[in-house]
Amino acid sequence: MSELTHPPTETRQPRGRTAGPREWCALAVLMLPVLIIAIDNTVLSFALPSIAESLQPTGTQQLWIIDAYPLVLAGLLVAMGSLGDRIGRRRLLLVGATGFAAVSVVAAYSQSADMLIAARVGLGLFGATLMPATLSLLRNLFTDRSERRLAIAIWSASIGAGAAMGPVVGGFLLEHFWWGSVFLFAVPLLVPLLLLAPVLVPESKDPDPARVDAVSIALSLLALTPIVYAIKDSANGGSWSGTAVPALIGALAAWLFVRRQLRRPDPMFDVRLFTVPAFAGAVVVNLLSIFALVGFLYFVSQHLQLVVGLSPMQAGLRLVPGILAMIAAGLLAVPLARVLRPAVIISGGMTLAALGYGTIAVFAEPTALWPFVIAFAILGGGIGVAETISNDMILSTAPPEKAGAAAAISETAYEIGAVTGTSVLGAILLAKYRADVDTPENSGADTSAARETLGGARTVADRLPTDQADGLLDSAANAFTGGVVVTSAVAACLMVVAGGAAWLIMRAIPAGQRADAGENVV
Repeated sequence: MSELTHPPTETRQPRGRTAGPREWCALAVLMLPVLIIAIDNTVLSFALPSIAESLQPTGTQQLWIIDAYPLVLAGLLVAMGSLGDRIGRRRLLLVGATGFAAVSVVAAYSQSADMLIAARVGLGLFGATLMPATLSLLRNLFTDRSERRLAIAIWSASIGAGAAMGPVVGGFLLEHFWWGSVFLFAVPLLVPLLLLAPVLVPESKDPDPARVDAVSIALSLLALTPIVYAIKDSANGGSWSGTAVPALIGALAAWLFVRRQLRRPDPMFDVRLFTVPAFAGAVVVNLLSIFALVGFLYFVSQHLQLVVGLSPMQAGLRLVPGILAMIAAGLLAVPLARVLRPAVIISGGMTLAALGYGTIAVFAEPTALWPFVIAFAILGGGIGVAETISNDMILSTAPPEKAGAAAAISETAYEIGAVTGTSVLGAILLAKYRADVDTPENSGADTSAARETLGGARTVADRLPTDQADGLLDSAANAFTGGVVVTSAVAACLMVVAGGAAWLIMRAIPAGQRADAGENVV
């Protein structure tokens, strides 16, 4: 690959061929696994009480039921993206979909906590094949830059909508079926993919693939998994050594991975792409967009259910305006990209995200409902435009033959953003809650759980006399709302900084321009 530099500001790209009905039908098919993975990231939390009652996991097992999936998924994304470049992205997609459907059935009918943890590991393994394959296949399906942006807008909207739909789907399933249904819902969505993808989606892969580099695959896994684990352990109040040691192992493995890629003539992933502002900036924006989205969903779902008192289904329906705003904004980004610089669009999106969080910081109170609904709609609009443009830039900057590896970087940023959004903002919220909540003294009951979580406070209140229970619930609601205000203020500041950084990094990229490696980036 030629030396990478800033994309020139004058050369215009020739338009590719126009997509026909087959390509748009193929896009619809590729959205199915995207929705499944996105929903799966948020739906499980609603099933945990039922799982705990049925399988009776220990506290450690319950954490691994949650964490096993994202840890394995994040660690394998880069390796699976490169594998798709080598063996064929459609082939990898079909293998992954088959495996994901089979393991979903195993998870749904797990007879023990250990069996469910093992199934979650398998879901992470096969899930890592799905997301990079779907995004990288879009590059070959849509060669016209405007149509590709539209396809990526739909793809990005599916991710955000799927994450926000998790509570709706989970609430509906758990009101009508048993906890295993949150896993089984994936099966009927994957069957059409397996039937239609061989007909509608053309195969694509690197025509001159590099040799299988087992060392690089191991290093990528060893880099990402411990770092994600360290973030989660820190948020859960883990020990210093339990957080620092995995973080150091991950950092060392990441350094060795980068060093190996720079020295190999046929690297698994060309890390020099990060020297291109369009690519590096887009990856950071991708991460921070999901950070903002998942962090907001973390506390808004608890506020609507545990403070306002809505059912899971009712709470999920209140998020629908935000989902629609995210989809509409993602589609609006396509015509905007023809006339506005990427830096303007992305900075505007981050500013909207900051405004959404700012709305909560100003108007949040225990009885508040509509400020949260309006704030999520504002935030969704900002995330929609930012995600569309950043994913387009990531795909367009990488060489076509390395689309799978580039897509894997995008998905890795997504997973790390999801983990850090919950962990960082959740830790701030929890610290403020613990500092402010007041538990009744001399009640004769163990009230320690009330200081840990809002859900724990409600559980403890059920065992207390009425007057003490009411006092605890009021204190917990006010403490949680105070934590939401502080968390939202911090997140709003982070989004402002992110918007400014995006402007500085990408301001030289002109409107209507891609940064295609091998075309512009040479």
